[in-house]
Amino acid sequence: MNGGLFVTFEGIEGSGKSTHVRQLAVALRAAGHDVVETREPGGTALGQTLRDLLLAPSSTPLEPTAELMLYCADRAQHVAQLIRPALAAGRIVLCDRFSDSTIAYQGYGRGLDLELVRSLDARARGGLEPDLTFVLDCPPEAGLARVHKRSGVGDRFEQEALAFHEAVRRGFHALAAAEPARYRVIDSTPPAAEVGARIRAEMLHALNGRGAA
Repeated sequence: MNGGLFVTFEGIEGSGKSTHVRQLAVALRAAGHDVVETREPGGTALGQTLRDLLLAPSSTPLEPTAELMLYCADRAQHVAQLIRPALAAGRIVLCDRFSDSTIAYQGYGRGLDLELVRSLDARARGGLEPDLTFVLDCPPEAGLARVHKRSGVGDRFEQEALAFHEAVRRGFHALAAAEPARYRVIDSTPPAAEVGARIRAEMLHALNGRGAA
């Protein structure tokens, strides 16, 4: 494989992103690939501090534009410190959330101007685009049920009203429809083994297309 491969996982709360990032990383390493697992926010030391600010439940809501800028600060540091160097070294980077989450959550969910969101995000990532994006799709009711079963109270986003999560899901669908070559929308409601098998098949296809089989 010439150069690295940048693969992102997107979806609403409880869609299974983190689980499937881990499982795909295990499968790729077993096949001999050099893999980096990371996430947003929180892929760097600065990012972990920002993650704590962004996700911790609080009696003082973040102003939406402030929230957007914190995510962009996390992304700028993440891209420069971790993602670009890993890709330059020829590694496969699997990232739990990236730019699409910002557009879906802060644009569609919070209702911020989409052009503003896209502009700030583009500056933060400096032109870096994922090679492949998995959108793990499920009804918000199903995702939130998983979250509450797993962690009880949940973080700041998991506590949002159902209408917010429905808007975020519509955002992911709109992004995938606009750029079908990059996105793979995966129904994440079947058993995890079935979902994982489909993800691995799509990943193998992507690797084959780059001469990395």
